[in-house]
Amino acid sequence: MKNSILYCLAAASMVLSFFFERTPATHPTAQGALVAQEASFLSGLLGTEEPHTATLRTASDSTEYSKYAQRLGIEPSFDTNKDLLATVVSWLGTPYRYGSNSKSGTDCSGFVTRVFKEVYGVTLQRSSRSMFANVKHVQKDDMQTGDLVFFRRGPGQPIYHVGIYLKDGKFAHSATNGGVMVSSLNQAYYSRNFYAAGRVENN
Repeated sequence: MKNSILYCLAAASMVLSFFFERTPATHPTAQGALVAQEASFLSGLLGTEEPHTATLRTASDSTEYSKYAQRLGIEPSFDTNKDLLATVVSWLGTPYRYGSNSKSGTDCSGFVTRVFKEVYGVTLQRSSRSMFANVKHVQKDDMQTGDLVFFRRGPGQPIYHVGIYLKDGKFAHSATNGGVMVSSLNQAYYSRNFYAAGRVENN
């Protein structure tokens, strides 16, 4: 009889022990923690970021994108090359100087070559006509940020001006009447003289 009671108590103890050990793990809060741990572990294995980390970085980037976009008069977008925007902003206001390519003065092709060297590490030809001969030509409707835009003063006339397309119809260039600035392709002068767009490959 004593042995039977002891066996029953032992069995009951095991059941209770199992129940109390398992209960916390099935609690919603504990489950959430477990899932979070597993997600963190998996993200580490897969090389992905946890959502909250990405959110914090995105918030920081958002401020920078907005700052540059506001200076350039374009809508902020995370798919736009931030280094390009920052570099163009740093050149804004540089006076026009024919044959030069420094921040004390630059012409249109000098500005383009310097920006491409700084942002992409690419060395372009020095003249707008040479650049045009060495780019992949793209349709105006297919232009992307970083493409080059070329201008000429009518059919049969040589290319005389080049700029860097940003987005929203805006491009950065060094103009004879104002130095480095951002203009719109929709402005009458540039709309009338726009000739073609070109993409520098491997940038």
